[in-house]
Amino acid sequence: MRDGPGDRAPLGGRPRAPRARRIAPLLTAAGAVTLTALAASLALAVGGHDPGRVASALIGGAFGSPEILLSVTLVRSVPLILTGLAVVLAFRAGVWNIGAEGQVDAGAIAGTTVGLHAGGLPPLLLVPAVLVAAALGGLGWALVPALMRLRLGVGEVITTILMNFVALNLAAYMVRGPLQEGRGVFPQTDAIADAARLGVMVPGTRLHWGFAIAVILAVGVSVLLHRTRTGFRIRAVGTAPLAAAISGRIDADGVAFRTFLASGALAGVAGGVEVAGVTFALYEGLSPGWGYTAIAVALLAGLSPLGVLATGILFGALEGGAGAMQRVASVPAAWVGVVQALVILAVLALDRVRRHGLGALTVPSAVVVAPAQGDGSVG
Repeated sequence: MRDGPGDRAPLGGRPRAPRARRIAPLLTAAGAVTLTALAASLALAVGGHDPGRVASALIGGAFGSPEILLSVTLVRSVPLILTGLAVVLAFRAGVWNIGAEGQVDAGAIAGTTVGLHAGGLPPLLLVPAVLVAAALGGLGWALVPALMRLRLGVGEVITTILMNFVALNLAAYMVRGPLQEGRGVFPQTDAIADAARLGVMVPGTRLHWGFAIAVILAVGVSVLLHRTRTGFRIRAVGTAPLAAAISGRIDADGVAFRTFLASGALAGVAGGVEVAGVTFALYEGLSPGWGYTAIAVALLAGLSPLGVLATGILFGALEGGAGAMQRVASVPAAWVGVVQALVILAVLALDRVRRHGLGALTVPSAVVVAPAQGDGSVG
């Protein structure tokens, strides 16, 4: 699913990879969506629901009209695209950043703080200040696990997950303490200054300029990974870190460290954009799990930054249509989480089959049993 160092010509020419290799992620994504649809339909049928009616309600709730598409689906896709890009960038460098959820909260806290206390600035300065603060908040939240990986050799999977819980509770503390709204009644902040808010892209809808920011960042990350020396180093470290280090020309640890921080910054921007474009305030439970859903978004996109635009909108449609699915077909909105989990499993299974053949999914014929007596070695 990743491009390796050998995928590009030495002098910057077009990729040498055969066509089958280039389209493999697309086939994997299409197969994953198909398998997920089949599995979900079967499960719904077993549960006594009409899969056709459920699908119709879901599609209607996500794409039923231009207003719904712009104000619901695309708006919900923005944080998914931004956190998906954060995951793509980290995973491409071999950094398993599972902490985008906490980095979103950290970015939202930082961005809200600026939006509340710098209201005297004009929009031309205040909006960028909010987003930069959000990026720095996410970067700072990624710094601790990044340092622990670099200096102590501690795996980032566990540390980033734990940092998610710390960020969740920090946000809860901030909206009940230092940043709580003036009356001290609700667990949220006051509204940020008008000058700190992202404007509406399409009049008469809720689609804000955060969507344009997400598209620009997706293109930027794609150019970074595929058209720059820095991107080559990131992909090289992610594909073969030992070879990259042995070459003597790439600081593998340094590349992974910096990419880790950049990933956190992207996730932080997602939090800042949500506050500046949608909620206009920080409240407890701002993110419904975007940082975790982002993993499915990135995997379904084949770790392609531009692919994240499509998969982010797809998952935004799932979230947007969940309410209609519940109202029309009486299917709990929690089914969206089931679909997201099925997508991840399908992508992983199909990618493994693509790489190793159908034998990769079979159970070994020899059953390994530990002896009842002896030195404890496996027989």
